[in-house]
Amino acid sequence: MQVVCQRVGTSSSCLKRQLNGFLGLLKLQRRLVPAYVRTIYSETGKWEKSYGLKTRKRVENWWLPRIKEQFCRISETDKSRPKFYVLSMFPYPSGKLHMGHVRVYTISDAVARFQKMRGMQVINPMGWDAFGLPAENAAVEHGLHPASWTQSNIQHMREQFDTLGLSFTWEREITTCLPEYYKWTQYFFLKLFEAGIVYQKEALVNWDPVDQTVLANEQVDDNGCSWRSGAKVEQKYLTQWFIKTTAYAKAMFDALSDLPEWYGIKEMQANWIGDCTGCSLDFLLKVNGKVTGEKLAAYTYTPEAIYGASHLYILPAHRLLHGNSSLKEVFQREFIPGKDSLTSVTAVNLLTSQEIPVVISAKTNFENFLDTKIGIPSTSAEDAAVAKNLGISFTEVIETLPNGLEKVINSAEITGMTRQEALKAITQQAKNKRVGGDLTSDKLRDWLISRQRYWGTPIPVIHCQTCGTVPVPYEDLPVVLPSVTTFTGKGASPLETAPEWLNCPCPRCKATARREVDTMDTFVDSAWYYLRYTDPHNTDREPFHKLLVQGLIKNQTFRLTTTGQCLKREEVDLTGTEPVHLKTGEKLQVAWEKMSKSKHNGIDPEELVKEYGIDTLRLYILFAAPPEQDILWDVKTDAMPGVQRWQTRVWALVTKLIEARTSGTMPNPELLNKKEKAEARKIWEQKNLVISEVTEYFTKDHLFNAAISRLMSLTNILHQASRPVILHSTEFEGALASLCIMLAPMAPHIASEMWKGLAHMQNKLCHHHHWDVDVLHQSWPEVDPEYLQPSDVVEMSVLINNKACGKVFVPQQAARNFEEVHELVLQSELGVKHLQGRTIKKAFLSPRTALINFLVQE
Repeated sequence: MQVVCQRVGTSSSCLKRQLNGFLGLLKLQRRLVPAYVRTIYSETGKWEKSYGLKTRKRVENWWLPRIKEQFCRISETDKSRPKFYVLSMFPYPSGKLHMGHVRVYTISDAVARFQKMRGMQVINPMGWDAFGLPAENAAVEHGLHPASWTQSNIQHMREQFDTLGLSFTWEREITTCLPEYYKWTQYFFLKLFEAGIVYQKEALVNWDPVDQTVLANEQVDDNGCSWRSGAKVEQKYLTQWFIKTTAYAKAMFDALSDLPEWYGIKEMQANWIGDCTGCSLDFLLKVNGKVTGEKLAAYTYTPEAIYGASHLYILPAHRLLHGNSSLKEVFQREFIPGKDSLTSVTAVNLLTSQEIPVVISAKTNFENFLDTKIGIPSTSAEDAAVAKNLGISFTEVIETLPNGLEKVINSAEITGMTRQEALKAITQQAKNKRVGGDLTSDKLRDWLISRQRYWGTPIPVIHCQTCGTVPVPYEDLPVVLPSVTTFTGKGASPLETAPEWLNCPCPRCKATARREVDTMDTFVDSAWYYLRYTDPHNTDREPFHKLLVQGLIKNQTFRLTTTGQCLKREEVDLTGTEPVHLKTGEKLQVAWEKMSKSKHNGIDPEELVKEYGIDTLRLYILFAAPPEQDILWDVKTDAMPGVQRWQTRVWALVTKLIEARTSGTMPNPELLNKKEKAEARKIWEQKNLVISEVTEYFTKDHLFNAAISRLMSLTNILHQASRPVILHSTEFEGALASLCIMLAPMAPHIASEMWKGLAHMQNKLCHHHHWDVDVLHQSWPEVDPEYLQPSDVVEMSVLINNKACGKVFVPQQAARNFEEVHELVLQSELGVKHLQGRTIKKAFLSPRTALINFLVQE
């Protein structure tokens, strides 16, 4: 506001009053309109030279909502691009993010942004594993309904995701506790039930006496306590629902060979499944010659020798001695502790019709998880010794020929076959008769899915006194949870307190029946969500090319030796050579453990964001260790200030270039002398080297820490550039632009602001970038063609189903390595266009003729 005072014949006192009134108005307006404060370029058009705390906050506050809007939705123009699916394992909505979440989703976010910059149509969806015990326990503790607790937590965690600048495709969001989702979980259950792959049986289970429910083995810690309540887990027999995962053991094991190397995952899976050399066969139990109606499945390592079975073993802890079996009294009466006990119970093999005695073993356990075995003396010296000791007769069924070949004898229709031929024949017969025969190991067990709580997917079966167990008709799905308001956490399932839901007509005879009151384990809901995100009609293909498993973020825990109680940091004296309890001086047990509230070793991501910023936290997560390795928090804290300094140095490079180009001297590459041109050439070579290496780190091994190291080295080289090179060379400008683009997937906020500064810089020399759009919409930089000398690359011909479809340049040092060529072709423009989303059955590399042939499913 401009004030002009002019004498117009008024008195001085009058003029003074007018001036005071004017000044008062001016003060009022100053209060209403804030004084100008210099801030970031995106707001003011003036470049801020230093990247301090205030600048960082302004940058992130400005770009956070804009970055989110740019990524989340898949536009119509995107749909013409090749597809790339980035799947993060979805979280349980506990209400608060922890550092483990931050690590997983920062990695997937960086991959998603990188692939979008490479021209892909990226889907990076998010959902919620929303059923489970914690929600129901919260209802018990706070008088809430699990649904309201879950939904409020989801809302809070969504907001937390947004504050970290994570780029999820929210339009694909799913929540497993909603009927429109678990309708299809129930649909899968019914399909498996129809196929005989879901069944109910009495089994020894892990029982949590506090939470009053069954626990999976994975939910019991090394001390035999519940992962959730901490209570000592009890063993008890209950009738439970199972999915027959063992039927697919051999198929799963064999399929591992067709998958790429996934950071040791193949080996872990193979070990979990075990060697699938044997199978289970079904027997019908008899006592005193009378059929009891009870069936028993027993395992054998040598099914081909089944006609030589002499007896059937069970352990002393078997359900037949301790469960609800009608034969319990017989077995308990005839069991002699410490000895192999021959009983009066016999077992009829439902495949061969042979009848053999049941023996209670003197052993307390068999191999791995077995509790029932078939004794076959022909293939086991131990079985032969037991049979002889108990006076049980048996027949030899394996004969070794002079040439060393073994064949089967005394075995009905498989007599004369080799052992391998007999194995295939006998297992196929058993499968055809549905009495077992699926090759599996002694390690893998069927999946127990029953849970005795409310907050889970209702099991869609109805129990009728006349018809037995009846599946709910498909047209009646979903079976929706009733609106239960009382949660005690003890005794009967809350579902039994809803009689209008519990009592229903039988779908077959229409008589009064009862619904199943067990719900499904939450893992059933989370076993198929990756399909729900995408194409429900796709019947071919393994949905993932790679699985990237992240390590844990661990911090130190301090436990009292006497009680095992974990202490807070402020309760620990760390000044001496060993940590001690501040209050008592007691020496403490120190260990590196996964962060958790109960162990008082957690780090709050929100506090870190406030102190360091989003980009610094993201870069720390990516830089501290390769994804598959654990991060030890206290050991790696030096990485936090390190990546913070690096951001400041990159910002300083942008400042240098902007100041050079606005100095009044027009840039002209011709003004560089010979030495300066050589310096510029070195920058150009380093830029191309770093582009090739960082691209490979993103696409092949996901070594983000190595990628950041290479970007740091390029930053150092640019900082050494002389002023003439900064001012006059396209090489410096091009390298700095490429650096900003490569930084963007990992630190999108600072990269976006630096790009905006470069885009509006005067007198630019590089014109191949799209300077009018933001950095996250730039194409990922490629190595300049002239950088790849003819002697350094091989022109690889690519065939698909024996038909030539183009050529791809690969580095000469990689041209003889099948896995490297395979990966480079898949990641190339040609591979994305012709192979993306197709099932590759085989691929053959011919290094001599520089040819790779992909056989794909049409």
